[in-house]
Formats: sequence, structure tokens, C-alpha cells
Amino acid sequence: MLGTFVRLYQGLQELRNQIREDWTVNSRDWTMPGFRAIAIHRFGTWLSARRSGVLKSVLLTIYYVMYRYVRNHYGIEIPLEVTLGRRLWLVHQHGIVFHWKSEIGDDCLIRHGATIGAGYGGEKTLHKGPKLGQRVEVGPGAVIFAGVKIGDGAVIGPNAVVMSDVPAGARVFAEAPRVIQLRTAPQVVREK
Repeated sequence: MLGTFVRLYQGLQELRNQIREDWTVNSRDWTMPGFRAIAIHRFGTWLSARRSGVLKSVLLTIYYVMYRYVRNHYGIEIPLEVTLGRRLWLVHQHGIVFHWKSEIGDDCLIRHGATIGAGYGGEKTLHKGPKLGQRVEVGPGAVIFAGVKIGDGAVIGPNAVVMSDVPAGARVFAEAPRVIQLRTAPQVVREK
């Protein structure tokens, strides 16, 4: 019985430490949607490792209500099965979606509109989430396909679509836009 309380206390301490690290990285502002999404995910992950019982069932119900609120209100979807590293920073809210088998390393930064683990190929990629290494930065609007591995320290630029593995320290950016000019500009006729 005493061992159960000791394990519970240690688990709560670890959860508190992880959430405190995330809070520090997220500008020490508990109102930041990214921080709230991460804290709720960490709470759910901690809960799922606990023994079954009435308390766990009640707390999991509370977790699912908070998860749905964050998903629907802030547009940040982090399924319970996602593995998050420490000190994750979700810089802006809205449009951040994680594949349910994603693995995110420590000290990563992910900006708004990013899709981590876009599916393609049906069953071929359904159970293969992307793996982001340590200190990876993902720009706004970036899409990382399922099954892709991103090496440590890599930078994925805005609106980049990553379909193959990226080595450590690499920078991936979308092609710069180009101006396409018409051969002749249409003449505007003005009536007097």
C-alpha cells in the first residue's frame, strides 16, 4: 500500500516537472494555447499509465473533455498516443495536427498550421508516424508525411512539404514563389 502511494507521488512529481519545463519554454504564460494543449496531453499520458479504477475512469473523462476543448477551440490536435519530448514549444495556435503515432524529440518548436504526419497511401502509412529528432523547428504551414524521419537540429521552413527523410542539421524550404507576367496587359477603355 505504501509503495503505491510512493509511486503515485513520484509520478505526480515527474508530471509536475515536465509541465513546469513546458511552461518555462512557452513564455511562462499558462494562457498560451500551445502550453495548454501540451499540459493536457501530458496529463492524459500520465493517466493512461495508471492502474484501472474508478478514479482513473473519472479523470480520463475529464481529460477527454479538456482534449476536445483544446482541439475544437484552439485547433491543436495531439492524440493521446503521440510521444512528446520535453520542452516542446507550440508557438501559435490553430491548425496544428499530429499523426497518432508521431514521436517528437526534446526542445522542438512547431509553428501554426503544421501537419505532423499527413497520411497517404492508405494502410501503408496508417501505423507509421513521423519521428522528429531533438531541436527540430517546423515552420508555419509545413507538412511532414507519415513515416518520415527528421534528424536532430533540422529546420523545416514555411509551407514545405516533406515526403522523405531529412538528415540532421539540414534545412528544408519550399521553392521561392515566382512572378508570372502576362505578355500584354489588357487595355482599359474608359467612356467619357
